Amino acid sequence: MAKRRKMLRARELRKESTKAEQILWPCLRNRRFFGKKFRRQYVFYGFILDFYCPEYKLGIELDGPVHLKQQEYDALRQKIIEEQGVKIIRFSNKEVVANINNVLCIIKNHLCFPSPLENGEGR
Repeated sequence: MAKRRKMLRARELRKESTKAEQILWPCLRNRRFFGKKFRRQYVFYGFILDFYCPEYKLGIELDGPVHLKQQEYDALRQKIIEEQGVKIIRFSNKEVVANINNVLCIIKNHLCFPSPLENGEGR
């Protein structure tokens, strides 16, 4: 039942995108970013990732003001997700809005290596 609730919450979050998500998503969707598949508001291990590239096991989190109040929770959440082999990179909403090109450059740097799945890892 909890899994279904998470799926419904992820669906709600897709409809209620932040300004930063509205700026980043068009750059990532439909394999526009170096042909890589990204998912939005993806449920992983009981948590919802803002964006996720399954091929590279890369999660992208956009942090707004609410995250200042939940830093301990975010750190624990990130630790649990990374223990599952997912690399998390974080950006503030302000960073995405102010400098999307820099954000895309950082994401690109995480995709410049051969896919772990192509090397037989992560299977």
